Amino acid sequence: MHLKNKNISIVGGGLVGSLLSIYLSKQGARVSVFDKRSDLRRDVNHAGRSINLALSNRGICALESAGVNKEIISISTPMYKRIMHSIKGSLTEQKYGKENQAIYSVSRHNLNARLVDIAEDIGVRFYFNHECETVNFFNTELVFKNGFASTPDYIFAADGAGSFIRKQMSKSFPDVQMIEKFIDSSYKELTISANLDGTHRLQNDALHIWPRESFMLIALPNLDGTFTCTLFAPNEGHDSFSSIRTKKDVEKFFLSYFSDVIDLIPDLAIQYFNNPTSSLGFVRCSSWKKQNTILIGDACHATVPFYGQGMNSGFEDCFLLNNWINENHNFSNDNITDFLSQRYLNTSAMQDLSMANFMEMQSKTANPEFLLQKKIEEWFSNKHPEKWIPLYSMVTFSSIGYYEAMQKGIIQDKIMEEVMIQNNLHSVFNEEELEAKDIEQKILKLIK
Repeated sequence: MHLKNKNISIVGGGLVGSLLSIYLSKQGARVSVFDKRSDLRRDVNHAGRSINLALSNRGICALESAGVNKEIISISTPMYKRIMHSIKGSLTEQKYGKENQAIYSVSRHNLNARLVDIAEDIGVRFYFNHECETVNFFNTELVFKNGFASTPDYIFAADGAGSFIRKQMSKSFPDVQMIEKFIDSSYKELTISANLDGTHRLQNDALHIWPRESFMLIALPNLDGTFTCTLFAPNEGHDSFSSIRTKKDVEKFFLSYFSDVIDLIPDLAIQYFNNPTSSLGFVRCSSWKKQNTILIGDACHATVPFYGQGMNSGFEDCFLLNNWINENHNFSNDNITDFLSQRYLNTSAMQDLSMANFMEMQSKTANPEFLLQKKIEEWFSNKHPEKWIPLYSMVTFSSIGYYEAMQKGIIQDKIMEEVMIQNNLHSVFNEEELEAKDIEQKILKLIK
């Protein structure tokens, strides 16, 4: 218990704030969490607000280390593969990893509620309806709009992409450079209802993708037999959110591009206009610590959701910070700056990977040559797991730093591009053909 007798205030009671509170409480600190929202456990109106989450290795490691993994996995659904739906309705499968490797679909609301329950059970105090009005970095003081004030030993800002604390930090310290950038696409949630007997209407051990070049639809399974669908599309132009204005527009758009979904969502137009269209973007902040205030999670590295790493990277922040506390015993140690700088490097790489995967999911997952390349990579990786881990597996099923994974992925992509072109590999995957063309040795020669 390295933080015994320390008072810590966390601003933001979302996923990262609630998990962080568990870690810090277990380190002996007296932890208070302040959230501007009302208690989400009493909110029955949470539909359509956020994307279903995909929990993977980094997040699972963080939950295991905090001792809460079993409780969270029990409210999650494993997804072992992608299933791509072509515009004509044909299906193509792509495994996420090796046999029995899965990512887990989980409701943001249910996960957050469970983490708050666990945190309260070990003594964390949550203060809902407490919106921060001022922060004094030099006195480590928070003042809230209801007049309540807190003067802890340390403040953690886990208040999300729109972080009040980050914005105040940027205003108070000229050397803190902040970037908030929205991309020209947004998202809207829709729900596929369960069958009358409570079963799923699509295969429920997979993430479903309808890739359509500049836009796409995805669907993640829920425990209750439903699927949470998310439509990603450009904000402006042809086939964009701005071009869909009426019930007829919705019906025409889905009939043209997602005809196999129409029967699965009978109230499609009602859902479409009832559920909000939400923006997508990322946040970068050059410094995550000033005085005794530290930014964490989306407050300093919010990302687009296309690698499923937003929550996972935030949970990894908590896990690595806890490891750092175990090694250094308190936050006054100067080398925390080095730790946070390394984390900045890795989360910036994660953001770059997320944008690149956006392009892959939209268009390349429908490309036969791309799918063939991925199959060959999997085939080679199975033969030489010590020499080749596919980029997706490095990001999703390992704890290799995001920056290192990205650099290795760039090298691997160049190798595969050369192998595919030189050996005229554009036909259906055939192991005998690969053996005949000596592809294994050719890849081995290109690996340095």
